[in-house]
Amino acid sequence: MAAHRFVMVLACLAAVACSTEEHADLRQFVKESDKLPHGRIPPLPDVKPYEPFTYSAFDLLDPFKPRKIEPPKGSGAGSLAPDLNRRREPLEAYPLESLRMVGTLEQSKLMYALVRAPDNTLFRVRSGNYVGQNFGRIVGIAEASVKLKEIVQDSGGNWEEKDQALLLQEEQEGRK
Repeated sequence: MAAHRFVMVLACLAAVACSTEEHADLRQFVKESDKLPHGRIPPLPDVKPYEPFTYSAFDLLDPFKPRKIEPPKGSGAGSLAPDLNRRREPLEAYPLESLRMVGTLEQSKLMYALVRAPDNTLFRVRSGNYVGQNFGRIVGIAEASVKLKEIVQDSGGNWEEKDQALLLQEEQEGRK
């Protein structure tokens, strides 16, 4: 029991020691700050009641699924396509950019063009021959150019005609 009294006396002494005016300036600041004007807090906005939404777009197309966009019906674009069953001509093995027109030749009032392949083979072509890898058909030969129409496939899978030309290449000294 003596130990219990001793603890009580120590607790009282500790309480008395804390009651000194050591923090008097802090207490004064708190009293003065209570007297300062306070800011006004705006009221909370009115909360609108929740309105449930029924999702009814299950039958619509998924925007994240890739699909082919079809052109409008009746637009005749589907009628153009290359003949994949015909026999390929020798100049169809090369890209059009690698072929060079090096001259023209006229025989029996028929104009021919001389075209050099990348392997330095020389070919004689006329209107109607096929050239290049995009089903390019020669439609006209002039002194300085060969005009052709290529049939290329667009990103939608449709075939379209594209005009191209091989221009006469001047012979350069020190050829490759």
